[in-house]
Amino acid sequence: MSAPERWVAALPMYNVSPALREDWHALLARIAERLARSDTPVALSVVEPGEGAEALHAFWRRDDVLLSQTCGYPLIRGLAGHVQLVGTPSFAARGCVGHRYTSAIMVRAKDGPATLTDCQGMRVACNDCTSHSGMNALRHAVAPLARDGRFFAHTVYTGSHLCSLAAVAEGEADVAAIDCVTLAFAREHMPAKLEGLRQIGETRAVAGLPFIASRRVGQALLDNVRLALRACLREDAALCARLRLRDLVPATVADYLPHAQMEDEAHRRGYAELR
Repeated sequence: MSAPERWVAALPMYNVSPALREDWHALLARIAERLARSDTPVALSVVEPGEGAEALHAFWRRDDVLLSQTCGYPLIRGLAGHVQLVGTPSFAARGCVGHRYTSAIMVRAKDGPATLTDCQGMRVACNDCTSHSGMNALRHAVAPLARDGRFFAHTVYTGSHLCSLAAVAEGEADVAAIDCVTLAFAREHMPAKLEGLRQIGETRAVAGLPFIASRRVGQALLDNVRLALRACLREDAALCARLRLRDLVPATVADYLPHAQMEDEAHRRGYAELR
């Protein structure tokens, strides 16, 4: 009998605490066990994609990725040619509507502005220029308010949503848009990071961060991954509750076109960059 085909998996997008990292790894391990026992077994290894956006973008393009999670904005800005969708997760978090999610607009509670309009001339923190939740969604919300392509006085790129929260809390910035699922995990696992902060609004709801696989994955194996993932969700209610995972919703790249439409709307208003 030939050796099973080898694949890799990583779910890095919501690893905001050590406990959550362990739970995401546990979910992948359960999926790997099911796939190893299937009629056409495969060997799935849980790996770390590396630190930073550049490492993530490189990992998502590997042809041996059987399961990972990406952001909808890079998906429609080039990644779709390298991957196929496993589905979109539905999360139990304030700001989620089924499989869609929003970004919470966060400011300091004591001296922060009351509305997004009041943020004009202030400093904005953003996790990454390729992020939908931290950049594209906020750019779309700000575009009608901008004048001559500018709204904020300064943009601080922080590297993560948690660092954006810290930048606002510590006075390095005045406002940030935070993925509502990340915010829910932060409230639960590290509430101190939200002390002194409040939410003043939210962005348009769009399809959440999709699970993806390499285009090299055949249809039968892709179907097995979906079945294994949903079976694991049914079998371990406690794990799913900790991960706030409700279900896996079928999805296509077309479901992520609103991300591009929001970018295009901002561009038409002359607001091409978050500034």
